[in-house]
Amino acid sequence: MMICARLLAADASVLKPPPGAKVAIVVFEDLECPDCANAYPVVWEAANTHKIPVVLHDFPLPRHNWSFEAAVWARYFDSKDTKEAQIGNEFRRYIFANQTQVTRDNLQQWVQRFGDQHKIAIPFVKDPDGKLAEKVKADYALGQRIGVEHTPTIWVVGNSGVSQPFVEEVKDRAQLSQMIEDMLKKAGPAEPAKTAAPKAAAPKTGIKKKGAATRSAKKAS
Repeated sequence: MMICARLLAADASVLKPPPGAKVAIVVFEDLECPDCANAYPVVWEAANTHKIPVVLHDFPLPRHNWSFEAAVWARYFDSKDTKEAQIGNEFRRYIFANQTQVTRDNLQQWVQRFGDQHKIAIPFVKDPDGKLAEKVKADYALGQRIGVEHTPTIWVVGNSGVSQPFVEEVKDRAQLSQMIEDMLKKAGPAEPAKTAAPKAAAPKTGIKKKGAATRSAKKAS
């Protein structure tokens, strides 16, 4: 199979590596897609070998009747990530591993089983304000804008040091590692990660504020 190079014009900026990385793998996936299940371990093995981030985007295909709900649940588990474990990615791996047994009718049972295994309470309503579903829809809309037509669609993205990154669509996963190595050679310096400006010390009140969680590139454990 061929590796097709594609330079994205108007939307290329959204596919650049996250701050602090020269190269990243960007994946548009569907949790009900058998080929996505096959690609998932390949992508993470390559990413871990080369120590680069993976940026996951949801692209639940309309013909798959439980993939959207599974993607929303994955977003719920993303909110339970810790420094020690990426719970959202563990859920994705779990669903892919059991994909052939999951149906629209029993998805909730698989979610409950995963929650029990990780000691995470499963709410009666997972997304009461619809914000998680909106994130999934936003990923899908992004995929449509940049021409995603199938899942998984995988890109290796490198920072070229100019306004547009280098983008190569992965057509042959056997050559993924070589594509990453080639991209690392021609990529520009990594954009520094943004750090918050130091703040004046607040008076001691005995109350601690919780930091806001963010979803960016996730690394598999």
